[in-house]
Amino acid sequence: MPSHVPRLAAIDGLRLVAAVMVAAYHFLGTPTPHFWGRTELRDLAPFLHEISRYGWLGVEFFFVISGFVICMSCWGRTPAQFTVSRIARLFPTYWCAVLLVVALVLVSRVGHWPAATRIDPRTVLGNLTMAPGPLGLELVDGVGWTLWVEARFYLLMAVLLGFGLSYRRVVAFCAAWLLAGVIAVDLHSPLLDAFLLPRYAGLFVAGIVLHLMHRFGQSLLLWLLLGFAWAYELTVLELRVADHAGMPPGESPPSWAGCAAVLTLCLGLLALAGIGPPARLRRRWLVTAGGLTYPFYLVHQSIGIPLAKGLLRVWPGLGPLPSMAASVMFVLALSLLIHTTVERRLGRLLRHRLTLDLKKGHACPPARGQDALAPASPSRQRRSPPWPSR
Repeated sequence: MPSHVPRLAAIDGLRLVAAVMVAAYHFLGTPTPHFWGRTELRDLAPFLHEISRYGWLGVEFFFVISGFVICMSCWGRTPAQFTVSRIARLFPTYWCAVLLVVALVLVSRVGHWPAATRIDPRTVLGNLTMAPGPLGLELVDGVGWTLWVEARFYLLMAVLLGFGLSYRRVVAFCAAWLLAGVIAVDLHSPLLDAFLLPRYAGLFVAGIVLHLMHRFGQSLLLWLLLGFAWAYELTVLELRVADHAGMPPGESPPSWAGCAAVLTLCLGLLALAGIGPPARLRRRWLVTAGGLTYPFYLVHQSIGIPLAKGLLRVWPGLGPLPSMAASVMFVLALSLLIHTTVERRLGRLLRHRLTLDLKKGHACPPARGQDALAPASPSRQRRSPPWPSR
């Protein structure tokens, strides 16, 4: 992020809230029968289970926050600088999480313990690209599908960066994206779905608009655009609710109204953090909490849940809830370790080296006779115009 942009500590805190929501869904809200043994979660902790059933909306909350943060991060950068920042920010921690899951699976094979993930060299290599799904491979890290959604959002922002960021261009981009999303939903085109992300366009646009309010101040135009984005998103939310409609006997599916209320509350919290009094918060612990978010999100399911089940297998009398608590504490400690060693040090090193490579490529002229697309020298241009004379 450019140094002149003040860090919004409240938004860092909201990132951790979104990660905790997703973790609560995976640990406590899952509808899978007998997930933690013979006792069902709805009987073991009915109140926690009922609340956590809506925790998957933390992913949607992440996308709204991402719209805000990525728009802020883009401002004042070139497409190349933005690409370097995203690679250095995402890949080191992601590679670490994938390799940790692979190590866990290999250890479980040696110990003849059941492993939920099956791996082979091709699957591991495909997952290291961060796009295993499009390559037809199984996810090593179950939550990794969201990173492919984020990557396509980054691509759209990089295209916008190529034209240069300005208030009017970003507003026009948001309006055009919403309109294109409506067309994609109407046409049911897999190609348009892949590029335009119609299920999530309203989330990203809402975050971008809130950042415009933060940077330029509130206006009727921005509030109308935010309203259209949210009306669009709550409409297509039914598609995401349907993905979670499969319920075991005796358990009702989540309601659209409940999901819409939770997601609207999340939008309200981000609005307060971006343009309300919490935007002035300067608490270092919130920044630290935000730093833990990405590694915690990546490892809580693929490492935290197998660990909790392993504890139950070794000590059956421990009980599901204490084993979950112990697992979450371990995952938080692991996330702190990944954040301080991999995300900070390796990410900073990767950013530095990629930036140097970009400067080197910009400074060095192409070798003679090797760049067929380079413009001709002035003398050659006079002798051989690049266009046919009339």
